[in-house]
Amino acid sequence: MKLRRVSAVARKEWQEILRDRLFFTLAFVVPAMLMLLFGYGLSLDVERVPFAIADYDRSATSRDYAYRFIDSRYFALQGYAKDDRELDPLLRDNKIRVAIVIPPDFESNLLAGRAARVQTLIDGTLPGRAATTKGYVSAINAAFNRERFAAQLARSRGLTLETARDLAEPIRLEVRYLYNQSLSSIHSLAPKLIMFILMFTPPLLTAVGVVREKESGSIYNIYASTVSRGEFLIGKLSPYVAISMGNVAILWLMAVMVFGAPFKGSLLFYLAASTLFVACTTAIGLLVSLIVKTQLAATIVTVILTMVPAIDFSGFLVPVESLTAEGQIEAHLFPAMYYTDVVVGIFLKDIGPSTLWPNLLVLTVYTAGLFVAGYALFRKRPRT
Repeated sequence: MKLRRVSAVARKEWQEILRDRLFFTLAFVVPAMLMLLFGYGLSLDVERVPFAIADYDRSATSRDYAYRFIDSRYFALQGYAKDDRELDPLLRDNKIRVAIVIPPDFESNLLAGRAARVQTLIDGTLPGRAATTKGYVSAINAAFNRERFAAQLARSRGLTLETARDLAEPIRLEVRYLYNQSLSSIHSLAPKLIMFILMFTPPLLTAVGVVREKESGSIYNIYASTVSRGEFLIGKLSPYVAISMGNVAILWLMAVMVFGAPFKGSLLFYLAASTLFVACTTAIGLLVSLIVKTQLAATIVTVILTMVPAIDFSGFLVPVESLTAEGQIEAHLFPAMYYTDVVVGIFLKDIGPSTLWPNLLVLTVYTAGLFVAGYALFRKRPRT
């Protein structure tokens, strides 16, 4: 293998990329656009849930109970309903996601020491958000109950309110959130979006770039040249790896500066791990280009082979541990899961290669296997 030939192929490919200004622009615009679209459009935070209240009691106690929800940042009051019949159309039209119905004897039952039943209607069309919303409602209701019980205990025994609160709640749970103290979903999603974009764009650029030569017929110049298979493949793929590494830096800047994701790890380690992952995904694009003959087919096959694993089997939205046994096996067959663990660990946990080396080893083996397969499938003498 001669470096001069590799450089000549790489230089020729770079000139082709620069000549096609639309392709060159899309190579940098598409990753940045995907980062912005998903970063601003995808949120797992459940806040400001629209809700309405039907207060039949209209007492001081019922108003106090209702204001616990109104003052919470997790709920956004859309108004009071005269009765529960007005709530159903609001729920059906998605104008509200939660309805709270306070019975007419709410205050009197509490003052008499009896239980008061409050009905809560939650839109269950989005099960995950519905379960989280139920947790918010239960927490607010439990806090109201504790305060009522503490106040009654203080009056009946002549205690201070603070002492009564200690008796009412002898065990207090103190929770600390590690690695993402603000529980902001974008802080967790930003590094995963880097994985998602790098899983999709390098293979797409590579597959379309190589197949374009097949369609134009310029690939036959390579067939007739003295350039070896290895020299051609390395020279051909080098510009796409370089473009993707530029996107690695751009995506990191966007994650940290635009979306405010904390970066606690080593930037050098991030770049090294991302280079390995880009080489791996670029090799996927190479394989796609060897089995299809048109740019349209290259695009479709690349989308299927990259986006589906990146979304379903990487831990992007659902933790791999929460998948079925079959789903976990599939997740371990794709490189996306391994890089997700790496990039999230670098961003949020300051984990280094001493811990993440198994993931890097798998990515290395994956990359080597893909390049070997690509080398074996590529023929300078096309099949007739």
